[in-house]
Amino acid sequence: MPVLWKTALLLTASNLFMTYAWYGHLKTLSGRPLWVAVLLSWGIAFFEYALQVPANRIGFTALRLGQLKILQEVITLTVFVPFAVLYMKQPVKLDYLWAGLCLCGAVYFVFRSA
Repeated sequence: MPVLWKTALLLTASNLFMTYAWYGHLKTLSGRPLWVAVLLSWGIAFFEYALQVPANRIGFTALRLGQLKILQEVITLTVFVPFAVLYMKQPVKLDYLWAGLCLCGAVYFVFRSA
């Protein structure tokens, strides 16, 4: 499997954990003490890092650091929007489209001289 695909798949899995760790507690633990949310989020974040660190190491063998970061940001938005809409029941906003278009521009500029 090409390095870019391995990196993207690991970063996507990592982002699923990250997004839930960062925002899932807002829905599921809103009535619990903050320390409970913090400890649970840290526990979930362990799995995020267990995927993210290898993803970045693998990705850095073929991608420049800026490319790796922009790839991460694109994946983050790709994971976050469905999470916000489907799980957190947030309204679909046109701003998500504009943010995605801005990231497309970032991808273009970071990868154009590859």
